[in-house]
Amino acid sequence: MKIRRFAILAAVVITAAISTPTLAQQTFGGNECTDDCSGHKAGYDWAEQNQISDESNCSSNSQSFNEGCQTYVEDPSRGSDENDDGEEIDD
Repeated sequence: MKIRRFAILAAVVITAAISTPTLAQQTFGGNECTDDCSGHKAGYDWAEQNQISDESNCSSNSQSFNEGCQTYVEDPSRGSDENDDGEEIDD
């Protein structure tokens, strides 16, 4: 009887694990976004407007802003309007 209960419980756990969707983390330039990637967009836009070409100039109190700035330095033709999945980033 214990083996049967274990088998049923295992089947339920496996089914739940398989059928439960996982939320994909948004990324920008390969960096995880904390919410909507707006901080990364802001850093990218700032770097573009200021023609930043050295990552050492990407130093603020915001990690996401810095990562967006670094993304611009690494790939200035990428643009900042979309995250890595092609979803639009709101300002």
